[in-house]
Amino acid sequence: MEQRLTNSKRRLGLIGFGAFGQLAAGALARDFAIVAHDPNPAARMAMHRLAVTPAPLETVAASPIVVIAAPVSAFGQIAAAIAPHLPPGALVCDVGSVKMAPAAILDAALPGHVRIVATHPLFGPQSARDGVAGRKIALCPLRGASARPVERFLARRLGLDVIVTTPEQHDRELAVVQGLTHLVARAITELGPPQTRMTTLSYERLMEAVAMVRDDAPEVFAAIERDNPFAADVRAAFLDRLTVLSAANRDQRRAAGSDCAQSQ
Repeated sequence: MEQRLTNSKRRLGLIGFGAFGQLAAGALARDFAIVAHDPNPAARMAMHRLAVTPAPLETVAASPIVVIAAPVSAFGQIAAAIAPHLPPGALVCDVGSVKMAPAAILDAALPGHVRIVATHPLFGPQSARDGVAGRKIALCPLRGASARPVERFLARRLGLDVIVTTPEQHDRELAVVQGLTHLVARAITELGPPQTRMTTLSYERLMEAVAMVRDDAPEVFAAIERDNPFAADVRAAFLDRLTVLSAANRDQRRAAGSDCAQSQ
């Protein structure tokens, strides 16, 4: 399979052509003839710009490799729609920010003759605007033959740092890594425009991190904070620590004020 993946222009079907679908198409275009489906008129314009062939969903699903780059909330509908059209031995992947829910949906809805490998590129259009080489990607083999050929292709051809894991372990770790990052970024963004006059290097780095995720689609934030089953506990622990720190600072101010009054 590795030989076919790396040395020929096999057809790859891409479902969803938003910001990440477009990034994926650019990274994969040299190795695959890409056909894509997305009902959004703006997506069709982007396909034309990137020399990607628009096609009906059933045509895209008939490809030997199918990549779902759509919101997690649409997975059930997409899986049911593509299931009758997937050829025997087809490889189905997704690129969602959570893994347990999509893995369960795909495993339940897709026919037994297809292979499933869930992935999560740990980067986005902002952080990978200069290319995907050197970026990390999580790989979760779910069903079918060994995922080693996929791992080798991602590492050798795209230069990605591949981390093989399980959907549960992925979601546990990303509840902290992404859950907190996006939560803090959203809160800081809603505070208003960032300070630009008197800044520290640490503040500037924080604003760089905020800038990487603040323009993500609302569906991405929803998936990270709602669809990850471990995110709620991480948020609660984080907010609890903020409450404790705030209370400690308040008590210290009161103690300082009391000491000052007594000294007078």
